[in-house]
Amino acid sequence: MKKLAIVLAVIFTCLFFVRAHAQETSATFYFGARFMPTISDFDVRQSNGDLYKTSATVGFGFSGLAGLNLSNHFGLQGEVIYSALAQEYVDELNVKRNINLDYLNIPLLLVLNTNSSALVNLNLVVGPQFGILVKSDFEASGSSEGDSLTAVFGAKSGDLGIAYGAGIDFNILPNLSIDIGYRGVVGLIDISDQSQSLTTDQYYVLDRSNLMTYAAYAGVKLKF
Repeated sequence: MKKLAIVLAVIFTCLFFVRAHAQETSATFYFGARFMPTISDFDVRQSNGDLYKTSATVGFGFSGLAGLNLSNHFGLQGEVIYSALAQEYVDELNVKRNINLDYLNIPLLLVLNTNSSALVNLNLVVGPQFGILVKSDFEASGSSEGDSLTAVFGAKSGDLGIAYGAGIDFNILPNLSIDIGYRGVVGLIDISDQSQSLTTDQYYVLDRSNLMTYAAYAGVKLKF
């Protein structure tokens, strides 16, 4: 909660300065698309409650975005991101298991620019992100012979986090820019779904798990 309070304080402070400087230049709209290779991190638990050591798998992400530069230094941006996330681990019986989660994420961001009209512009973003689970899989490869317990997988249909990041815009033409950068998300809620009724020989592999993601991106933006 302290982290969330700090982030909200930063957002409201930045919004104050956005309003104060909104008249510096005329507003500029832009649209764009990005490719976002993404690594995820969430806890996977053993039957005794301990955490497995997992291996993060690089997933893919694609996004469309639309934004408004209120001035050369402040803007607002909304995105729609499709992210395919995965974690891999090996259980006590040497069975390799994979958890796959596909999300449709919608971040609403405050953008701070060094100078959005300059040839090279550095930017920082922060804001809430809402996630919708569109697909989930729990796969196993290898023999589970002798296993007296059954792993049960369940994930909630929604997620909420704080998105943050930094990037560089290269304004190669008056209305066209290429951008690269980093985007992270800190999950604020437990994504595990424990609504199923378990028997004594079953356990949840997702238990009190908050989703964290780390992504690089490259894309283009058109300005109007």
